[in-house]
Amino acid sequence: MNTERLYYNDSFLREFEARVISCEPRGAQFEVVLDRTAFYPTSGGQPNDTGQLGNATVADVTEREDGAIVHLTDLALEAGPVHGTIDWLRRFDHMQQHTGQHLLSAAFVELFKMQTVSFHLGGESSTIDLAGASLSEDHAEAAERVTNQIIFGDRAIEMRYATREELAAAGVRKEVNREGVLRAVSVEKFDLQPCGGTHVARTGQVGLVLLRKIERQKQNWRVEFVCGGRAMRAARADFAALSEAARLLTCGQPDVPAMLGKTLGERKQMHRSRQTLLGQLASYEARELLQSAQCSTAEAPRVVRRVFDDADAAYLRLLATRLAAKPNVQALLASRSGGHVVFAQSPGLAADMNTLLCEALTAAGGRGGGSRDFAQGHLPDPARLPEILLGAASRLL
Repeated sequence: MNTERLYYNDSFLREFEARVISCEPRGAQFEVVLDRTAFYPTSGGQPNDTGQLGNATVADVTEREDGAIVHLTDLALEAGPVHGTIDWLRRFDHMQQHTGQHLLSAAFVELFKMQTVSFHLGGESSTIDLAGASLSEDHAEAAERVTNQIIFGDRAIEMRYATREELAAAGVRKEVNREGVLRAVSVEKFDLQPCGGTHVARTGQVGLVLLRKIERQKQNWRVEFVCGGRAMRAARADFAALSEAARLLTCGQPDVPAMLGKTLGERKQMHRSRQTLLGQLASYEARELLQSAQCSTAEAPRVVRRVFDDADAAYLRLLATRLAAKPNVQALLASRSGGHVVFAQSPGLAADMNTLLCEALTAAGGRGGGSRDFAQGHLPDPARLPEILLGAASRLL
């Protein structure tokens, strides 16, 4: 059967009367088919409506191949009359986003001959994919500006019904290959495009289009945008973030980029200085540790064993590298802060530090791995680190 689609001619219809034709169980839910509906099914990049059918909540709406629209409800409905109510906030949000997409797509065609190849209306933002070799920030800003000029002009939006040939003669933005009578959305003196979605009655009801991001997607360009209430919320969130950044940087909002650049530059310099100091500290500490290293004979490798209280994994690796750079040295290092473990040795020694570390950690519930001369891992219970390192040192000695 072919369900009568009330939203085709009146996207502002919030309540309607219909008859339940069928109701079939689907798991814990029910598939309800009506003779007529104002619920929009997921299609063309636009998500479905939600709302109520009698006492039942409509969670999803889809379209079957035979033209029937199926409403997925939480309760069974008896055949006969039913009152439907659309979740208006969701519907109007989708109308703003979808109409805004039509305007934005038309602007890209008018300015840069870039056709929209796909559209997705998401929960937080929407995207269009544009066919074209290049798309700059200036181009995106120009399309956004033209789109908002059309919105502020409050132009009329009408639904037309015509054949593919008639729409082509009228200057449709992008031709389609479907036959028969098609539904098209017409924006006064700006755009004409076949579409089965829900739309506002005048461009002013879109409110505003705000572009959020452009990025390359294979051979196309993806433009992320928000419209209407979403644009207002996004602008408010941006302003709040900018205000907080200005507060933290103790500067005015216009000065945030410059201050942030200066702060990041200082941070990079501090990081370089810190790395230099850590290298010097590791070299000094390596010399100190080697003086107290154990060895079984004069010719045997010197074994360095140390458990630090608060060394991070990066410093352990740096110190182990410094120690292993000396001849005939084996280093067993760990830190109680984080349970990090590093085993390393000078090149050419006979031991296998990877095997030694894996066997030691596995027995205590830890994990790790590496190469013959350098291995690292983690122990969930840092309290066991001294005994782990002692056992490993005993095997080496």
